[in-house]
Amino acid sequence: MKIQNRKAKFNYEFIEKKVAGIVLTGTEIKSIRAGKISFTDSYCFFENDEIWLKNLHISEYTEGTYHNHEPKRDRKLLLKKQQLKKFQKKMNEGGLTIIPTQIFINSKGLAKIEIALSRGKKAFDKKESIKNKDIEKDTNRELK
Repeated sequence: MKIQNRKAKFNYEFIEKKVAGIVLTGTEIKSIRAGKISFTDSYCFFENDEIWLKNLHISEYTEGTYHNHEPKRDRKLLLKKQQLKKFQKKMNEGGLTIIPTQIFINSKGLAKIEIALSRGKKAFDKKESIKNKDIEKDTNRELK
């Protein structure tokens, strides 16, 4: 099961992607398995040489009691030090951000998140991607 950030591909140009672990509580993993996630305005930031995910909305688990989690809390991502330094160095160059592109459950049952080092698209780039998408749809219709 993969939950994708559909708007990310439209709003950003991906430079490099990595898969990271994510630190979750018990009720959060249950909500992820149920597909109750919203990527709206979520991004990653560095604090004390660690990478954190901000504004990822994971809905509260319906069967949870007082142990339920806060839906928009900051979550720590797990990457190797070498990968962290590489991302941090590229972000400091300017104009780049790290955004989550998808969340999935791997074969071991662990939640993983794919993050991308990306650059925001300008308005004309967005128009170009819409144009390319329309052309691709038209060619697929003609082939069928």
